[in-house]
Amino acid sequence: MATGSESAGSRAGETPDGVRAGVAIHGAGNCPVVAASTAHDGPITGVNWTHAGDTHTEEFRARDPDAVDRADGVPAAASVVDLGDERVYRYDRPRDGECACRVIEELDCPIADARAEDGVLLLTLHLPDLERLRDIVSALDGIADRVEVRYLVHGAATDDAVPDRTLVDRGRLTDRQCEVLRTAYRMGYFERPRDANASAVAEALDIAPSTFAEHLAAAQRKLLEETLGEV
Repeated sequence: MATGSESAGSRAGETPDGVRAGVAIHGAGNCPVVAASTAHDGPITGVNWTHAGDTHTEEFRARDPDAVDRADGVPAAASVVDLGDERVYRYDRPRDGECACRVIEELDCPIADARAEDGVLLLTLHLPDLERLRDIVSALDGIADRVEVRYLVHGAATDDAVPDRTLVDRGRLTDRQCEVLRTAYRMGYFERPRDANASAVAEALDIAPSTFAEHLAAAQRKLLEETLGEV
């Protein structure tokens, strides 16, 4: 019979069966961050929150302060700090049982990352098994119009014979960013030596070279966040 310490050591040496899931929550109508994202060009990021008594305090980052002011359904948010290209906001509201993030946390599931874009709440979750993911989707029934699992990655095994697989969430890219990447790839922009330079790709897309560079940098940053986020 194994002792408690032996059992713990055995469990520590086992390869976990957990998953990394990207979940898109549509129709979370009572979420101020989602409301702000409907008027904002690009994602609302850096979403964090805390609870003190009956008060829910939330913080987020936005690149377009005017959009935050224009959005309906956003409580009066205090500007905390200006980071140059982004501004950090914070607001308070009463705690309630209709908050999607709170529903997930009450299932003992920390949220690894939260952001909102175009009225959709996008969450990254690290879960012990698929059953917990099913519990989350079921618990959100009635809180949201629809819950979409955008990607699912099983943890890499420790066996050297099994490759470390990572699934990239292309849903993070805008249609324009996908078009820029696809065109650049097809024209040989990423080849060495290049078959086409930035000016040629920009001309094919009918945009300025500076605009091409901006879209390309944004797309590459998102893809690198997906593949290197845990490194």
